[in-house]
Amino acid sequence: MYLHFTPAPVQWAFPRYTWHRSRTAKTIYLTFDDGPVPEVTPFVLDVLEQFNAKATFFCVGDNVRKHPEILNRALAAGHQVGNHTFNHLKGSKTGKDEYLLNVQQCTDEIKSAGGTSPGLFRPPYGRIRKEQAKALLPHYEMIMWDVLSADYDQSLSAESCLRKSIRYTKNGSIVVFHDNPKAFGNLSLVLPRYLQHFTNLGYAFQSL
Repeated sequence: MYLHFTPAPVQWAFPRYTWHRSRTAKTIYLTFDDGPVPEVTPFVLDVLEQFNAKATFFCVGDNVRKHPEILNRALAAGHQVGNHTFNHLKGSKTGKDEYLLNVQQCTDEIKSAGGTSPGLFRPPYGRIRKEQAKALLPHYEMIMWDVLSADYDQSLSAESCLRKSIRYTKNGSIVVFHDNPKAFGNLSLVLPRYLQHFTNLGYAFQSL
């Protein structure tokens, strides 16, 4: 069970996390979790280029290790990169020291691949323990979201994914998509249409 939006009480309960940007401007902040992978990320980069859109990629360190050339392509195109742990760890099931080491491994891999030390972090699954977050917040902005596309849900039709993503997007929304193979069936159909819809409404797409 999941919601395509983050309820206001949840956002209020964690005020040090970033759920959205300013609501005043017609700007949307697209984010892509779990890459880079050759099966999906180049497609995403091609579509973003078509719409002159910038985005933020929350990278898994092990994927950066395997595919540094894709990370470099994203950086060269002006996109932002964030940390998504080295092994896509669920914080609620991982001890503090192991989790923090895994986060640092991801940062080290991004730097080794040619990026700079990322100042953005998103916990996989949105799950992180209080003591883990307390240790990371002095060093990273904790980026969450207010719109979840659920593109990874293979029981969800592309039409439903698109409709719900559009419905809950507002000025300043941080929207989660996934550049991983599991999500590609929906993502490949939804992303171009989502971008076209909001481009027609005069929105800009910026990185965080």
